[in-house]
Amino acid sequence: MVFDILHLAIILFLIAGLAFAGGPLILALLVAPRARGGDLGMSYECGMRPHGNAWTRFGINYYVYALLFIAFDVDVLYLFPAAAHYHTTVGWTAFFEICVFLFFLVLALVYFRAKGVFTWPRKIAL
Repeated sequence: MVFDILHLAIILFLIAGLAFAGGPLILALLVAPRARGGDLGMSYECGMRPHGNAWTRFGINYYVYALLFIAFDVDVLYLFPAAAHYHTTVGWTAFFEICVFLFFLVLALVYFRAKGVFTWPRKIAL
């Protein structure tokens, strides 16, 4: 194997990339001030001192809504490439494929609605 200018360029770019990524990390270890004690162990809440314990319990509904949002957000992201490729297709096949995909999204919404995922529990006023 002959070592030519292309191999040299690859090695130089690899070294430059590693230096570009690792340089700030090493520089931060050497230059950054080291502080002990004080408020370092406290959780951060927008610059204000936190009230109470950081380990509070949240209702499961927050997590269910977050998971549903992520699931449907990712599913909708699949529609963008399909819409970008739609004008190059011939016939109705792409249209029917998108309709099937949207049908299953709507079917999932109907299922979650039937299971009561979207009903928020009411708080009892004292």
